[in-house]
Amino acid sequence: MAACPTEGPGAGGWFTDEGFWTAYASLLFDERRWAETPAVVDGALALAGMQNRNGLAVLDLCCGPGRHALEFARRGHAVCGVDLTQPYLDAAADSARAEGIRLELVKADARAFSRPGAFDLAVNLYTSFGYFDDPADDLLMATRLRHNLKPGGVLVMELNGKETAARHFIEGEWFERGSALVLTEFSVVGDWEGIENRWVIIDGQRRVDRRWVQRLYSALELKRLLMSAGFSDARAYGSFSGTPYNHAADTLVMVARA
Repeated sequence: MAACPTEGPGAGGWFTDEGFWTAYASLLFDERRWAETPAVVDGALALAGMQNRNGLAVLDLCCGPGRHALEFARRGHAVCGVDLTQPYLDAAADSARAEGIRLELVKADARAFSRPGAFDLAVNLYTSFGYFDDPADDLLMATRLRHNLKPGGVLVMELNGKETAARHFIEGEWFERGSALVLTEFSVVGDWEGIENRWVIIDGQRRVDRRWVQRLYSALELKRLLMSAGFSDARAYGSFSGTPYNHAADTLVMVARA
C-alpha cells in the first residue's frame, strides 16, 4: 500500500495527504514488511520469467519508501520508482545513498507518468491500486502501465483481491505497536465494491484517526480491466510462489504481458 495516486485539479483524495502516509508509515512498513521484500522480488521476477535476466529496466509504480525498488537495484537492475508522497521518496533516496545504490525516483501522478516503451518489467505491489473515486481512473493507470512497457514486457501486480478480502473479512481489531495502541474498523462498501477502512492510533496525547475506501477487484474483474488496457494476456496467482488463485490463496498476484 503506497501513496502513488494522484494530484491535479479535481483529483484530491485521502491518498494525496502526506500527513496520512507519514502518520501510518510505521504500521504499513514494519520490520516484517521489510524482511519479506527479497522473497517478493524473487517471486515477481520468477513469475515474469525474468529471474535469469540481468540489467532489466524496472518501473516500481507506487514505490512508497522504496522497499522493492531498492531490492531490484541491489540486483543490478535499472530502477525508476514513482510515488506521490515526497517523504517516502526522500526516505528511499536516503537509503539508496547510504548503500551506494543508483535509484531514480520520480514524484508523479500514477495516471500521468509516461515513458512509452521504456521498461522490461513494471511492478505495482502491496495493494497500491484501486484508490481513485472514479473506476475509469483505474483503467487509465493500467493503460499507462501498458504503454510504459516494451513489447513483450511484463506487469506484476499484487493486491487484496475481492475473494481473499471476503474470506478474511473482520469488522475490526486492536493491537499494540511500540508505545501506540492501534484500533481498526472495516465495513463493506456497496456490493463488495470496496472496503471502508478506519485506523486510529493513540500514542500518549497523540491521536490520529483516518478513514478511506479501497476499491476491490476479483481476479476476473482485474483480468478484464488489464485486457481492456491493452495487455495481451493476464494470469492470476495466489502467492508469489505461483500457487493457484483459489480458496487457499494468500493474496492476488496478477501477471500481465504487453
